[in-house]
Amino acid sequence: MIDQLTVDAAVADARLAAMEFDDARVWLRAHQTLMEPLAAEVWVTDPTYSHVLLVQHRVRGWVPPGGKVEPGETPREAAARELVEEAGVAGKLLPVPAAVAVRSFRADWAPTLSLSYGAVIDRDVPLGGETGQPSRWVDLDETWESVFPEDRERIRAYVHRLATENVVGAR
Repeated sequence: MIDQLTVDAAVADARLAAMEFDDARVWLRAHQTLMEPLAAEVWVTDPTYSHVLLVQHRVRGWVPPGGKVEPGETPREAAARELVEEAGVAGKLLPVPAAVAVRSFRADWAPTLSLSYGAVIDRDVPLGGETGQPSRWVDLDETWESVFPEDRERIRAYVHRLATENVVGAR
């Protein structure tokens, strides 16, 4: 069961998220007590903002590292844990959550809140992760197969936003 600390952290991160999809904040106001399962993932790009790290899920295709938020952890903690478990990479998540969305991850699950966090990690870092679920760097111009095809444009927009902020911030 998701505890109040987890719910509060999810609500706070949803409000801070750089991007919103699926009217997630409106959905959240109506469903704060019905948050299970709660999902968290990491949109990892490289320092050149040209690639994204994806994991080949056995059912969903190529997706960002992520999964279910476990009892007693915040969505941010879950995202960091999933990055290590699924891609074998420990990376610092960016302070502002990347996105908040609503989606159903399985046919027998109700739609749920999904929080995405960003990270910038060098492509030279060795990848690992779960057996039978390889991870790899994918060029952002490439099309990857996923049950969530809308993620391609969402992730591309987010990485472009990071690149633009980095260029402006460097001036």
